[in-house]
Amino acid sequence: MDVFAADWPGICRRIVAAQRRIFAEVVSSEERTVYEGVGEGGDRTLVIDRRCEDEVFAELEKLGAAGASFIAVSEERGEIVFGDGGPVRVVIDPIDGSLNARRTIPSHSVSIAVAEGDSMADVRFGFVHDFGADEEFLATRGGGAAVNGVAARVAQGKGRLEVVGLESAEPDWTVPALRSLAGNAYRLRVVGSIAITSAYVAAGRFDAFLSLRPCRSVDAAAAQLIVREAGGAVAFGDGPLEATPLDLGSRYHVAAGRDEAALAAARAAQTA
Repeated sequence: MDVFAADWPGICRRIVAAQRRIFAEVVSSEERTVYEGVGEGGDRTLVIDRRCEDEVFAELEKLGAAGASFIAVSEERGEIVFGDGGPVRVVIDPIDGSLNARRTIPSHSVSIAVAEGDSMADVRFGFVHDFGADEEFLATRGGGAAVNGVAARVAQGKGRLEVVGLESAEPDWTVPALRSLAGNAYRLRVVGSIAITSAYVAAGRFDAFLSLRPCRSVDAAAAQLIVREAGGAVAFGDGPLEATPLDLGSRYHVAAGRDEAALAAARAAQTA
């Protein structure tokens, strides 16, 4: 079975529906703050993370049973081979914005990317669902990006950035970035999910985005395609997308902008 012939929007929407039921069942912060070990990504695993990931893999196992071969790269399980493995990667963050989800802050998402190889440049399908706003961000390579089925496009503008998103924004790390943005940005926003914040650039809501801490492929693989298909620009550190691996071991700073100038301003703040 050709992995790319699968109905990925339908698969992702079924995952969203299943995860939505979990969030409706486990409502309070106390209920959501239950841990069970450490995931392959190196972070402590919440039970709710594992349950949401289980719903993703329930769908992937159906693909595997139908004869599809690919490698799933997921925050909790690590790399799981289906069929003969091969070059195709399905890159998953079952909850991007786990702290938000744990503290019952609405902005958290599921992020799923499907790639024909092992780099960011190889991603052919990207999907992010924001559970707080109940919004779907989707892109196919060469087919554009959409928000809830409506074509998405980055903001148009020159010069000063009106709204910039910050992520992984520990207070002591923000000071140099804020100094760099002073005079070049009108307002800052911290959403708490790299996937959602990147998607907001694609939707024209933010002019730029920067993460002040290195992220993993699962955080950004889907959203970076959505940004690029909406006409925006993305960077992972100093390397090209072709050299940015889709694995769990690598870490890299990610930034996005409505255009190359906005991206450059975000990267300058990121490295200040």
